[in-house]
Amino acid sequence: MEQAPGSRTVTTTRSSFTAGFPPAGASSTLAYDREFLRTAPGGLMLAEIVLGLLVWTLIAGTEYFRYPAFGWVMFVAVFYWVLTVFFLIIYLTMTYTRIPQVPWTTVGLCFNGSAFVLYLIAAIVDASSVTNEENSHNYNSWAASSFFAFMVTFCYAGNAYFSFISWRSRTSQ
Repeated sequence: MEQAPGSRTVTTTRSSFTAGFPPAGASSTLAYDREFLRTAPGGLMLAEIVLGLLVWTLIAGTEYFRYPAFGWVMFVAVFYWVLTVFFLIIYLTMTYTRIPQVPWTTVGLCFNGSAFVLYLIAAIVDASSVTNEENSHNYNSWAASSFFAFMVTFCYAGNAYFSFISWRSRTSQ
């Protein structure tokens, strides 16, 4: 078979690899743990999300970019806010039960412990960086953000405590 100049032959193939996917017609449902938000760690996690959102939105609504200290507070607040939302979804959908290879108690302890330490530093930096500028909007927002940063710090401290208790009970078995 002779080809015209400038034309190409294209060969396509189909793969029938379906390992790891449910068979056709089967549905994969995610579980939902309704009781998680009623537990102390679940309630603290919800408080961390709400209060953390307040911290970074109060700072983001100001001219924080002029002050490098507020950049650090923004980094910590947004970083842990996103991760906390991620972990909330993992716990609510009980995804952790589908991935038993991950040591979830250790992950939770490391996450909450690091969040406590970094948020404590960020809250101190936030509070010490509040200055009474000519713009009272910046002052009010920064003062409120430092208050909420300390509140989030206490929430992460509580969750670190519960994570430690859970981790300790898992490792002693």
